[in-house]
Amino acid sequence: MTISIYNTLARAKQPLQPMQAGQLGIYVCGMTVYDYCHLGHARVLLAFDVIVRWLRERGLDVNYIRNITDIDDKILRRAAENGEDSRDLVARFIDAMHEDERALGITPPNKEPRATQHIDDMIAMIARLIDNDHAYAADNGDVYYRVSAFAEYGKLSGRNPEELLSGARVAVDEAKSDPRDFALWKAAKPGEVSWPSPWGDGRPGWHIECSAMSTCCLGNNFDIHGGGPDLVFPHHENEIAQAEAATGEAYANCWMHAGAVRVDNEKMSKSLGNFFTIREILEQWHPEVVRYFLISSHYRSAINYSTDNLAIAQQSLDRFYQCLQSLPKQQPVALSELSDSDSLRRFCAAMDDDFNTPEALAVLFELVRDINQAEASEAASMAQALVSMGAVLGILQLEPRSYLQYGGDEVDAAWVEAQIEARLQARKDKDFAKADAIREALSEAGIVLEDSREGTQWRRA
Repeated sequence: MTISIYNTLARAKQPLQPMQAGQLGIYVCGMTVYDYCHLGHARVLLAFDVIVRWLRERGLDVNYIRNITDIDDKILRRAAENGEDSRDLVARFIDAMHEDERALGITPPNKEPRATQHIDDMIAMIARLIDNDHAYAADNGDVYYRVSAFAEYGKLSGRNPEELLSGARVAVDEAKSDPRDFALWKAAKPGEVSWPSPWGDGRPGWHIECSAMSTCCLGNNFDIHGGGPDLVFPHHENEIAQAEAATGEAYANCWMHAGAVRVDNEKMSKSLGNFFTIREILEQWHPEVVRYFLISSHYRSAINYSTDNLAIAQQSLDRFYQCLQSLPKQQPVALSELSDSDSLRRFCAAMDDDFNTPEALAVLFELVRDINQAEASEAASMAQALVSMGAVLGILQLEPRSYLQYGGDEVDAAWVEAQIEARLQARKDKDFAKADAIREALSEAGIVLEDSREGTQWRRA
């Protein structure tokens, strides 16, 4: 087994080499909880959910850490706009985030540290940076990181520090000695939540939060750091500069970044009015359809959100469940318990190759074709393989009928079954006009019939 992962730092795929045999530490930047999670958040959450599922399937003991930023400029602004305590706002949106995760079948991380739980660790790291001249306290009570003191600044993003200098700007209330420098500690403003520090009351800057939380949870040097596409610069670049200057050690060995989400081929943006929260989308689409849509593209590629693409995802998922509904219920097992097959080998090869979910799904589609052509005894074994491989991706774990009838609470299932029986009898009586009329009536009621050698199954259109 060799798992290859694209490392943003190396700009190439590299074989995974855990620091400790059989164990892996992963830190992923989580949500800043001032609003409901949007589709871009869902992309990152699902990308790393599948990644962690696969690494564990391959026998690795994964320690998955995903933080919560619960103190930030955006949080304070939104709380002020709402006229509520920032802690109440944070608690509300953490609950909402967890609801969205459960709806999408996202496995919780091993630990979910919050920034406000690690203030002392952040203060200690800032103090070390000041001691080794990588940071300085300004006259206005802020503390800044000294970018010029870190020779490797820009190694993750590929940006030239000298070029950054020409485009940097300094706000009126800042007291930086260099426009590129960034805040590690922000002096408290009247009425803001704050903590005591050697430099006066204040709160941490955003970047120092993750450097402190990740090293506290996983150690100074750990295996993988991940996040969204917009975090490469400046957030992750700044994390590296802070952590490596403070500890004198390499920070994360591998950096992984999910791709961006576009809406109808345009950048997702509130100003364009094409900004969708997870819960808004789930009002229209089955959660597993949304999950399928997001994993149908490679995690590093940009993905285009549109109703047409979601409809395609639904049609694809329907095909899987239509295949499974005519077969005995199968329970997923570890892939190592499945009989060796070409499908299993190709599925594992796809996932080992930088978690190539589109290729893995293509293997599952071929397996559906083979199941539909197989004898009943062989089909059941193949269906277990299908469900087991689907479990790694977080799909195909529902009762087929409950999925295919999703959103159909107003449909009387007993009535539908009675109509199917009446149609079957009409066909036996060679009353084909009546059989066609029943089918048409069901179609008008939003019910699609699927005839096969095993009988007639139904689903909502």
